[in-house]
This record gives sequence, structure tokens and C-alpha cells, in this order.
Amino acid sequence: MKIDESMKLDSQLCFPLYAASRKIVSLYTPHLKPLGITYTQYIMFLVLWEQDGITVGDLCKRLMLDTGTVTPMLKNTEKQGLIKRARSEEDERVVVITLTDEGKALYKKARDIPSRIGSCVKLNKSEAVALYKTLYKLLEE
Repeated sequence: MKIDESMKLDSQLCFPLYAASRKIVSLYTPHLKPLGITYTQYIMFLVLWEQDGITVGDLCKRLMLDTGTVTPMLKNTEKQGLIKRARSEEDERVVVITLTDEGKALYKKARDIPSRIGSCVKLNKSEAVALYKTLYKLLEE
């Protein structure tokens, strides 16, 4: 079968992005497993360690995820005793997420993960910065 060049896997920008994303997430797994959290929980904690007491809506925006993805993760993380969810006193439609003491303590256990992952990625500093900028350019609306 003769297909257009544009229909070949090697012609797709989406494929190396997808494959690279999967590879990077797989690099995190052995570091996160002992902490009992997933990659998605890890990026949620990165937001919460930076800004505790964030609303679910703001968390979804920061993570570029929808509430259908975030809500089950929040329920599981709350069952683990790492976060608390509560309705806002100003607006009961809004749910605010706060770290428990255990969630705060997880920071110390996780804080060397970025350097451990950085040593696994075969990019020098300037290549990593250029890739970071390019990826965020793709994410701009």
C-alpha cells in the first residue's frame, strides 16, 4: 500500500513527544514507588508544596488536567492521609486542598528526585533549557 509521507509514523511530531513523555514518566516511577505516590500525584504535590491551600480549579489549571482526572487522584491521596479537601468558607462550591503533616513531610523524602532524574536524562543544561522552552511554546494557547 502506498501512503503519503505525512501519514508515516516517522513524520509525526506527536509520536516522539508521546514516547518521550512516557519515557520520562517511567524514569520517575522507581523513585516515587517507595513514597507510595504516582507521577500525577507527584506533580500535584509539586504544586501544593509551592502553594498549599489551592482550589481544585486552580490545581487543574496548573496541571493542565480536567477535574475528571484530578478528582479521583485527590480522593486516593486523601485516603492516604496526605491531603485534606474542604469546602471554601467563602463559596461552598469551591473545594480547597491542603497538605496534612504527612503530605508536608513527603517533601523531604522527594526533594532530591529532580536531581536524580536529571542525571538520567541525556541532555546538557542548554539542551534541557531549549527543550523546556519549546515544549511550553507548544502548550501556549
